[in-house]
Amino acid sequence: MEHRPDILGIETIDTTRTKLSETHYKIGKNSLYRNKHGIWELYIEGDALERGVIGGSLTRELMHKQETAFMEKIYELVPNTGYRNFLKKTVAWFNRKLYLHVPEEYKQEIYGTSLFGLEKYDDFAPAYIRMLYFHGAHDIGHALQDLMLVGCTSFAAWDNKTEDGQLLLGRNFDFYAGDEFAEEKIAAFVNPDNGHRFMMYTWAGMIGSVSGLNEKGISVTLNAGKSKIPLQAKTPISLVAREILQYASSTEEAIAIAKKREVFVSESIMVGSAKEQKAILIEVAPGKLGVYEVENSNKLICSNHFQSEAYAEDSRNLKAKTESHSQYRFDKMQELLAENNKLNPQKAADILRNKEGLDGVSLGFGNEKAINQLLAHHGIIFKPEEKKVWVSANPYQLGTFVAYDLDSAFKKFEEGNVSKSVMLTEQNIGSDPFLNSEAYRDYEKYRKLSHELTHTISKGKEISEAKIKTLKSLNPHFWEVYKIAGDYYFQQQDYKKAVINFKQAKRREVTTLPDEEYLDKMIKKSYRKI
Repeated sequence: MEHRPDILGIETIDTTRTKLSETHYKIGKNSLYRNKHGIWELYIEGDALERGVIGGSLTRELMHKQETAFMEKIYELVPNTGYRNFLKKTVAWFNRKLYLHVPEEYKQEIYGTSLFGLEKYDDFAPAYIRMLYFHGAHDIGHALQDLMLVGCTSFAAWDNKTEDGQLLLGRNFDFYAGDEFAEEKIAAFVNPDNGHRFMMYTWAGMIGSVSGLNEKGISVTLNAGKSKIPLQAKTPISLVAREILQYASSTEEAIAIAKKREVFVSESIMVGSAKEQKAILIEVAPGKLGVYEVENSNKLICSNHFQSEAYAEDSRNLKAKTESHSQYRFDKMQELLAENNKLNPQKAADILRNKEGLDGVSLGFGNEKAINQLLAHHGIIFKPEEKKVWVSANPYQLGTFVAYDLDSAFKKFEEGNVSKSVMLTEQNIGSDPFLNSEAYRDYEKYRKLSHELTHTISKGKEISEAKIKTLKSLNPHFWEVYKIAGDYYFQQQDYKKAVINFKQAKRREVTTLPDEEYLDKMIKKSYRKI
């Protein structure tokens, strides 16, 4: 809690930002600009402290919004003050050695950013410590609850599988921490004094990377794996990915970086390499590392289980394959890649937006068996050889995929006269037609209503038949609709209706094995009550 990085010279850094408009700010050559698709374009340069302080100053309002969304989520999950104090102590204990596993450079950058944190959350932890926690939050949530709040799917294709033979990668980042958390996205262009220049798609206050591409044509994306519960924090996985982006120019260098860092959760890091014209998976877990490469193939697929030799007998990994929806999405991606030859960025976007099950089965909207689960923070597509990247605008991966060229973007930023967006407008990929459909509007209504009904059921209150009927009409193919209805009728002791609804749920594509088992258990219980 007392540790601080070396912050010598921090007071000489200029934090005075010039506000050119509501959507455009500058500090020297550093800038923040919001384009017409709602994506903020951030450019920062200099050493670690400068990048942190200037990045924090430019994005302060966005950072406050992210922090509020995140902390409010915690307060919503843990409303009791006593429990919150317990949580605070637990988190502090769990992260007690985190600082030993974060490189000094990134601690300095996080410290600089933390100067602009919200004071009202200082009672949870001082700003710098809190910002360090946030970088490990993805790892902690994924390990403790094993919720896999991150059911991401990604693919890479090359040679005769793509239109021009070049390497092409696509991924969905299915991380959900509430709607507010995903509202303000940042395409960050970072020009560090050490290492390579790179671009990553992120949010304010986050210096780690979940999706990015560097000037050497190395792309990095993360997919969560099945983890055991760790006893203390080590290096947050997003900082390992960031280090690869900043310092690797080949898959070999990426592997070397991953090897020297101790992590505390299991994760697949997909690394694409322009000069090697291939992609590999670095599969890391506490005390274990495997590298997966495809032999004599022109494609690589990744969901949320490991594929390398190192994990062939791993019981946790095998369990993830049988019990979760990871294998299903893997198979669906296989099917989509088999159907689509000569891939290009447009086809990649179509694949990332696919909402159907295997053989075109209707999964219902929001089913985690789908490649597009309608909850993604973002979708992203890379062409490393051309140093081009496409990032999705809101909502999910349905908005316009905005195109950027790293070389031309950095050239404009370094000249220091950027007064408009650096995107390649003519290469943008249009939004998904689904966005303007009745089905999409129904899905958004369904999300609100299902949340409301689940809350009402948890409070043991009554729900009108009309509301349950509406819920079913909004998303009729989704098994969870009928599970919610079944839970309600069971609570109200109307066991016949409970059985009917649980059986209806079973006739749909149920997401995981534990979900199936839950329905079976509830059907038996309901029959016993009848």
